[in-house]
Amino acid sequence: MSGSALRSVLNQLPARVAQGLHQSDAFWRSLRWGQLPTPQWVSESADPLGSCDLDVLVAGGTLGLLPALGLQRQGWRVGLWERGMVQGRDQEWNISRHELAVLVELELLTAEELEAAIATEFPAARIAFPGSAELWVEGILNIGISPRRLIATLLQHFREQGGQVFEQTAIDRVSVHPDGVVIGAGSQRWSGRLLLDALGHFSPIARQARAGAKPDAICLVVGGCAQGFPASDRGDLFVSRSPIQQQRQSFWEAFPAAEGRTAYLFTYIDAQPARPSLRSLLEEYLAALPEYQGVDLQQLQWKRLLWGILPSYRQSPLQSPWNRILAIGDSSSAQSPLSFGGFGALLRHLERLCRGIHEALLADCLQAADLALLQPHQPNLAVTWLFQQSMTVPLDRSLPPERINELLGRIFAVMESLGPQTLRPFLQDVVQFQPLAKTLLMTTLLHPVLVAKLLPQLGLQPLLQWLPQFLQLSLYRSLAIAGEPTDWLKVCDRDRFRQRRRQEAWFYGSGCDYAAPLKSSVDRHRSIN
Repeated sequence: MSGSALRSVLNQLPARVAQGLHQSDAFWRSLRWGQLPTPQWVSESADPLGSCDLDVLVAGGTLGLLPALGLQRQGWRVGLWERGMVQGRDQEWNISRHELAVLVELELLTAEELEAAIATEFPAARIAFPGSAELWVEGILNIGISPRRLIATLLQHFREQGGQVFEQTAIDRVSVHPDGVVIGAGSQRWSGRLLLDALGHFSPIARQARAGAKPDAICLVVGGCAQGFPASDRGDLFVSRSPIQQQRQSFWEAFPAAEGRTAYLFTYIDAQPARPSLRSLLEEYLAALPEYQGVDLQQLQWKRLLWGILPSYRQSPLQSPWNRILAIGDSSSAQSPLSFGGFGALLRHLERLCRGIHEALLADCLQAADLALLQPHQPNLAVTWLFQQSMTVPLDRSLPPERINELLGRIFAVMESLGPQTLRPFLQDVVQFQPLAKTLLMTTLLHPVLVAKLLPQLGLQPLLQWLPQFLQLSLYRSLAIAGEPTDWLKVCDRDRFRQRRRQEAWFYGSGCDYAAPLKSSVDRHRSIN
């Protein structure tokens, strides 16, 4: 039945959708079986270039456009390369309003242009697990940005500022020289002082840097946008409706969209061969969607199907082994293993990255050791690995069916009782020492039996690996008291560059950059309706 439902949905969509699903599943199969060849894009040469065409080369034109425009505005010569056209997708990116403010603060957009790029806005979203009270949160992922409008406006500004755009140009090689870096596409070549890798989760440059290593964890997500759902101006942020099945726990997320409503099914797994295909997960999604959203599938008019293979690596953010190459956005894995993707993470770090790259160019700090300071270790992301592991069911282990739902229900209830200053940052991928410590202490005191059951599930080694990260989170918080550098230097030397990067690492690595308004509290279901 679910297979026929998927065929019916695919028949409503262009043929390229089914082709794309087949190609993505083939890639996912090769990844699970360890059959992906390791790219060999990057080589090194001892020959100096003498001069460069540009200051900064940006590979990957969708999210790479944001730092490209920021650097172009600072007076650097920037080029942007994209294998297709530089344009955003149709499906909205969900984010919070205060996270978008950096685009206006950096003068990449005007306030009016930002408002024009907002496609949807809704008041509240739900967190719900079987057997626990529902929570509703306001101002979290409640803005749907139109990527098409956003990227089109940013691209126009980039060109007006003098930025060079190379569309329909697929880079296929990179050569690092003592005084620059060269990228090639077919018979064409361009040189620059620095290359920003914004090619995404499976960037060939990043995969080569990781020597083809398998991801340590995967968030597998499928979904779709359709018209015909029951009318609702609310969203679902993190919802479970079923126990552990087939050695994994499934979750739901849903948002109002400009073209109807979007609903996602996602699960945290490893990259073992026995894990499900995208196609089978889509079939599961369509089988469960009618009960979840209270709708008959035949009533829906599908606009698009969506799927993603979102990898996470313990060694993150990625620090390039080569001089003059810096991974940014999804290429760098600079978001927690709980996060869906890099738009929010890139916005969070956009000002820091633009300022740091600007100063690296000023001081000629473009060696691998220097650039590593722009993607430093972040304890507040490292500690989330234990949370991800608590929601992953290993293939060789049997857990009680309701174990994960019970755990999450209790933890979110504790965070809600501690107030919005605890829950809101966590929901926006920012972990801070004091809220985390309070949550762990209260959960242990209120639910000691549940915690005792969790310890064998996690295992001793992960706990021992986690404890130093937790303590380092406290240390970074203490070191961050001095504050984050906010001015943009016009002259910078190596010592000043390194000191400012250390300050930023402490500031961001402890979550001190989080400055969301706390007036929007977490409410029980009865009070928000």
